[in-house]
Amino acid sequence: MKKRGGSPQPAPPPRPATADGGIGSESLLHASQHTMAVNEFKFINERPVDDISLNFFYKPHTITLLAVSIFGVMYFAFVRDQSDIQENIWAGMVCVIFFFLIISVLAFPNGPFTRPHPVVWRMLFGLSVLYLMLLQFLMFQDYKSIMGIFYWFDPKLRDFHIDMEKQYAANCSDMSFERIWSHVDVFAWGHFLGWAFKAVLIRHMGILWAISVMWEITEITFAHLLPNFAECWWDALILDVLVCNGFGIWCGLKICKLLEMREYKWASIRDISSTTGKLKRAVLQFTPESWAPVRWLDPKCTYMRFFAVSQLVLLWQLTELNTFFLKHIFEMPPSHPVVIGRLVFVGLFTAPSVRQYYIYVTDTRCKRLGTQCWVYIAILVSEAILCIKNGKELFERTQVKNIVVWLIIQAVLSVLFVYGCMLWHRYVEEDDSRDGSPVKQVNRAFKDSAVVSGDSKGIKGGSSSAKSSPHSTPTKKVRSQQQGSSIPLGTAGKSVREHVE
Repeated sequence: MKKRGGSPQPAPPPRPATADGGIGSESLLHASQHTMAVNEFKFINERPVDDISLNFFYKPHTITLLAVSIFGVMYFAFVRDQSDIQENIWAGMVCVIFFFLIISVLAFPNGPFTRPHPVVWRMLFGLSVLYLMLLQFLMFQDYKSIMGIFYWFDPKLRDFHIDMEKQYAANCSDMSFERIWSHVDVFAWGHFLGWAFKAVLIRHMGILWAISVMWEITEITFAHLLPNFAECWWDALILDVLVCNGFGIWCGLKICKLLEMREYKWASIRDISSTTGKLKRAVLQFTPESWAPVRWLDPKCTYMRFFAVSQLVLLWQLTELNTFFLKHIFEMPPSHPVVIGRLVFVGLFTAPSVRQYYIYVTDTRCKRLGTQCWVYIAILVSEAILCIKNGKELFERTQVKNIVVWLIIQAVLSVLFVYGCMLWHRYVEEDDSRDGSPVKQVNRAFKDSAVVSGDSKGIKGGSSSAKSSPHSTPTKKVRSQQQGSSIPLGTAGKSVREHVE
């Protein structure tokens, strides 16, 4: 660059690299690692869509969306009847939600998944933010005001009381086939499907059985507060733990195994000639783009990773517990649309949250917790605070020491279960764990981390994601080799430029 009124200044000579990597190479290597950390977070928080086949569905249509939204709202605002105040309030709330979801589509991140379309996950994220804001609003209302809001939405709730539910744990000595078969109702099937879904999300038998056993302890602890937690021994051990939980875990892990073995080769719908093939490809759009095996625990994992997995077990207990306390404190039947809708919403929003939590725990390049996982944890804590604040009369029937003992038991058992899983990987499945244990590479391309996110496309050419998935957790030996290796200045600078590009 020329100075004003002066001659061109020669550029300073490049700083030579020393035997240990040099100051210049060390700074560039640090910049490269920082860039990879940023990219790793961006990939699980704002995952790009690869190989778009139908460009129309992935091109921005912001002006068209703005015009359609404004004209639609103007039409309903001027045409609809405004004589009913309650209908006006309801229409205004629907309009607010509608525009907030549009803003979510335009501004919110995709998250770790892109199937069937990023718009679905952006809108789901928008609904989670709205639900979190609703919880914050209800947190500053008294119990009577909250119930008044529920009665405004559904006046039939005035006639329902939680004491009207059926009796539980009655006549446990009757173990006839008819009695046991009567417990296999729609809730038992929902229990089974729920555990199969949890197995698909977590994909680790040890962690799943830890959650299953610890949940039965939770039911025993709070049985004197929640009547539906009181169960006969055969109902808890046989129907719940072995049949619903065990069979659901087995089926879910079997589905995961089948998805890992599948070969992911996606063809554009425009390249398919037959009508049947086009319809099949359209249906397959609602399936994962690829499937990568997870490694929650490693034989040489750090203590932080160990306690993070233990924390996952405790957070899952809080998720389940909030469901029953919210239904009991605010007196809603199990089949109410609010209860069912919350279960479906939490189940869908848990999927990207678990994926982001997994990457944050297992990949040391990812220094930030995913946005969707952050919102999910905030929702769990807000629901728990709302239950404690409005269930004072309910919690007065228990003693503080019982809650403290339950928390201690949960913490100790979660640590013991996770430690047992780690010992299993270390001594029983040592070879398999090392083969599947991720190994980090400094100069790994950004696109390669797609498979780590669990919803990425496998390498073209017919290789499955389980074989071609990059790994993310380094061993001590690999880290020492990477840190001790000397990288020339030109090579490091080229690596940084390629990674940024």
